[in-house]
Amino acid sequence: MTFKKYNKVAVGGTFDKFHQGHRLLIKKAFQIGDHVLIGVTSDEFGGIKGEIEPCNVRMSNLNLVLKNRSNYILSRLEEPYGITIDDESIDAIVVSPETEPTAFKINQIRREKGMKPLDIITISMVLADDGKPISSTRIRRGEINKVGTLIKRISKNL
Repeated sequence: MTFKKYNKVAVGGTFDKFHQGHRLLIKKAFQIGDHVLIGVTSDEFGGIKGEIEPCNVRMSNLNLVLKNRSNYILSRLEEPYGITIDDESIDAIVVSPETEPTAFKINQIRREKGMKPLDIITISMVLADDGKPISSTRIRRGEINKVGTLIKRISKNL
């Protein structure tokens, strides 16, 4: 399968409990982009999702995952759009179905500013063993692990 190659690609997220879905999102960005801009939600902005790891921990984890790469920049996101609404050199954005509406809003803002819209690349959700999407929320709840394996619970109703 061949992909269009872009100079600069953006991707953003909370990246809490870094899991297979995050891996696919990041992998796709590097497949199609010469340079990848990765926005990580700040503690204040990301905190609206509930109890998450501190931003510096999530950014450090990403740096570890990407230790063999140099063509990326990590930055803190204080709001949903980051630099995508101001940087005309960004060509595309990689999103999941969950974050696709934000990409549409980014393009609306870019058009209103007279900027070219980003190409939106939407990846599929990675499914856990039960056929439901892997998510940080499900991992935090103890339903699944980071690769989507169901965690067996011992019934307390004896």
